[in-house]
Amino acid sequence: MLSEQSAVTVRASLPAVGAAIGEITERFYARLFAAHPELLRDLFNRGNQAAGLQKQALAGSIAAFATHLLEHPDRRPDALLSRIAHKHASLGVAPEQYPVVHEHLFAAIVEVLGEAVTPEVAAAWDEVYWLMANALIAMEKRLYEESDSTRQRPWEVVERVEETADVVTFRLRPVDGGPVRDFRAGQYVSVQVELADGARQIRQYSLSGAPGETLRQFSVKRVQGDDATPDGEVSNHLHARVREGDVLDLSEPYGDLVLGDSAGRPLLLASAGIGVTPMVAMLAALAADGHGAPVTVVHGDRSPADHALRTDHEAYAAKLPEASTHFFYEREAEPGTRTGLVDLTDVTVHPGTRAYLCGPLPFMRAVRSQLIEQGVAPADIHYEVFGPDLWLAQG
Repeated sequence: MLSEQSAVTVRASLPAVGAAIGEITERFYARLFAAHPELLRDLFNRGNQAAGLQKQALAGSIAAFATHLLEHPDRRPDALLSRIAHKHASLGVAPEQYPVVHEHLFAAIVEVLGEAVTPEVAAAWDEVYWLMANALIAMEKRLYEESDSTRQRPWEVVERVEETADVVTFRLRPVDGGPVRDFRAGQYVSVQVELADGARQIRQYSLSGAPGETLRQFSVKRVQGDDATPDGEVSNHLHARVREGDVLDLSEPYGDLVLGDSAGRPLLLASAGIGVTPMVAMLAALAADGHGAPVTVVHGDRSPADHALRTDHEAYAAKLPEASTHFFYEREAEPGTRTGLVDLTDVTVHPGTRAYLCGPLPFMRAVRSQLIEQGVAPADIHYEVFGPDLWLAQG
């Protein structure tokens, strides 16, 4: 994939680029938003920008892609690219935006590295960028063709359900009365709202209803900030202002954390907090399909009262003949549940298990390590994160 000469140059310059990638991405976003303030207002998550999370995610993906090209020259990192492409498609990213990113990213590289960016280095990293960009453009084109749309669509809220003190579920129908495209359990939609300052911010929320329903259902946890991160603009807006009869703009369903062909495979669905949402949809799909192999359901939360969609979580699991549930609560654990963080030590993990994880990054790292220790192949462990994917960025 990468030409021989460029591979030599990228290998030699990767340590310098890698050491400076954080500063490069910071300069890149500053340049990009100065030239195109509408992107920060209406496309990029302003909270993630303020906390530096998007910068970390971009740096991690660039470094991971370049490293993969060097270590596996005959194989494209489709798992990494697919995750990015689905997120881009849900946001409506267009091919003409890639040259804009290229302009400001390479200007940032030159600003940071100065004379170290020789013509050979510039050409080599240009090749890396366009290999990644063109692969994403092609993937996103296929996703748009499959959904038959690159635009968001207005949906009316027909029901609002207070699941917990911090989680609310919205059920919506299309305003135009047209058909509702089915989704695959585990996918998400992008939701766009207009905030008080006129910004039209977008966030992704996993679909928590059962596939095949004519309504869209997603559940939103109110994001409360701290010293390092601001309150969630969109989640707080949805909680405070959106009621039955209001209209939201939704994308078509996207996301590659889906069950796939799981017939006859033992499954483990592990979640924490609001990460329960795609798992409930997966359990609903498995119950509808009559999945007969073992399904191990694991969930961790602060308390039973904080466990959103618990009734659905338990009800769908109960419809599966070989399902077992293991709920862990940090406090106020009830009979039949466990106190503390999720621990798979006493949980049966069946041979050949395929695992799906969703929740905070430390939770997923811990569960993944425990699964590997119990013999689950790394290739059979799949994950979803809400917001920028920092797994790669944090090593």
